[in-house]
Amino acid sequence: MIRDLVIDSRSYRSFDESRRIGRADLVDLVDTVRLCPSAVNRQPLKYRPVYEPDEVEEVLSHTHWAGLLPDVKLPPDGHHPTAFLAICCDTSITKDPDGARVDCGIAAQTILLMATEQGMGGCMIGAFDKEAVAVSLRLPKKLEPMLLIALGIPDETVMICDLPKDGNTAYFRDKANLHFVPKRSLEEVIVE
Repeated sequence: MIRDLVIDSRSYRSFDESRRIGRADLVDLVDTVRLCPSAVNRQPLKYRPVYEPDEVEEVLSHTHWAGLLPDVKLPPDGHHPTAFLAICCDTSITKDPDGARVDCGIAAQTILLMATEQGMGGCMIGAFDKEAVAVSLRLPKKLEPMLLIALGIPDETVMICDLPKDGNTAYFRDKANLHFVPKRSLEEVIVE
């Protein structure tokens, strides 16, 4: 079951805007992710739900998507995410936000797996203007944005495929706009 969730939990970059993700959905995700392991059990992560359409668009304007596909506008107009979770580090709990990066990764993956289980999809976004997002979301100075999770109901197909012979791991889209994500083989990742 977890394997199926991992396979289905892809980075989606196109969403059905008619199906909104609301505050209750986001709070449910946070209520689960708060239970995840944390280094030294400090629990420095805080989560800012973003679900009001104007606020979602404001956050979206500060993001950069799919750097490996510079000729493709993602998300496409009319197919934006309908929510975000901003994962922030509370610097009053830890003075070293870099030390919270492992916690952030665990949290992000947990959020996306749970979202997949609930019929949603998302994309982790590290390429964003942190200062602009902090201002847009009116975050207190002690909260440093670390990662954005874009969420919505996916309306695109994303598939795992084998690496090409040249070993290129870059994701790509075909003429039908299907998104492919090459993965290394089991034999290639096991060290004996």
